[in-house]
Amino acid sequence: MMKVEHIAIWTHDLEKIKNFYVKYFDIKCSDMYINAQKKFSSYFLSFEGGDTRIELMHSPDIKAFLSDHAASLGLTHFAISVGDRKSVDQLTERLRADGYSIVGAPRITGDGYYESVVLDCEGNHIELTV
Repeated sequence: MMKVEHIAIWTHDLEKIKNFYVKYFDIKCSDMYINAQKKFSSYFLSFEGGDTRIELMHSPDIKAFLSDHAASLGLTHFAISVGDRKSVDQLTERLRADGYSIVGAPRITGDGYYESVVLDCEGNHIELTV
């Protein structure tokens, strides 16, 4: 059986983004992995009862994304199911109140999803879905 095992995100501030996901998504975090020779460090984030993980990675040699993220080829967002519409609404408003950008208010999309779109602390697009 095939499945998505994990997605990986390069990050400028590894601790800040780890703390963001732990705070808002009730996610478990591995110990930090460090490869001093390659100047690489990472965390794996895991959802309770889920198989797919998020890997947060840092290296001082990685270049910043320089174009319009939402209008570029490649991975544009990932979705996290938060359970139900009420949870989508509540988490969206909690993130808004804490100063994070909401780029898509909660709604039913043309393909039938109930979702909002938020930016994490480094500008990655996350769909909050049922």
